[in-house]
Amino acid sequence: MDINLLAAESAIVPTRNLNLLYIILDCIFLAVYIALLIWKKRYSTLIFALFGGVLYTIVDFGGFYLLSHTRTVYINGELQGAMGTFWVLLWMSMSYGFTNFAFIWVLIGKDSYAKYWIFLILMWWMICPSISELGGGATITTSRTTGAYHGWMGVALVISYLILIILLMRKSPKEAFVNVLYLCLIGFAVQFGWEFSLLVNGIRPMNEASIRTLIVNSCLETNLGMPLIYCIFYFWRKRFNEDMSPARKLGAAEAEV
Repeated sequence: MDINLLAAESAIVPTRNLNLLYIILDCIFLAVYIALLIWKKRYSTLIFALFGGVLYTIVDFGGFYLLSHTRTVYINGELQGAMGTFWVLLWMSMSYGFTNFAFIWVLIGKDSYAKYWIFLILMWWMICPSISELGGGATITTSRTTGAYHGWMGVALVISYLILIILLMRKSPKEAFVNVLYLCLIGFAVQFGWEFSLLVNGIRPMNEASIRTLIVNSCLETNLGMPLIYCIFYFWRKRFNEDMSPARKLGAAEAEV
């Protein structure tokens, strides 16, 4: 068999097939989630989650589409230009960037309502595709190839965790400011959560590379930024509490904002 054909079949090409109702429902969910964060005064979480959405948009549209040309978007079978691609990627990046970073922040910060914030996200990732079937078949397809940058992502992951581990080793075990295994598990879990939900709901098609895509993306793509994310969290919380008041030691009653 042709070696090039085998390589193509096993290549990691994350693809999503969805319809307009999926996007509409997801935007409503995000609005509700934001309203809940504001209600419970989770302003730091909200700011960080919005930052995640903007960051994902810059990386996806600016990096994957404009620079590396690895991202494509089809609507009703027609390849979209820059404008059509931008609007689809803006929604997709804001959606997954926002929920990913909210997921990470509440777990790192050990939010008292973490079980509710995480349940809402996981529940929505699993159920939204089923509800969106009421809107008919998939009319929007997005895909990207990863061969051009996955290697560099791996390099970044190794270097970032190595730096963090060196910093931790300079301290005694009792002085360690973060559990590196816990941090890595969060990074794996958040990516695995939505990758798995996409796969089992048929949004991401099942093929020869599906399981490899699931595992490799979960180990790599969010995890490479976890040491930096923790640094942001660490220095942010030195200055601000969750409700954006000046940082101070919270009492037990105040912890339940």
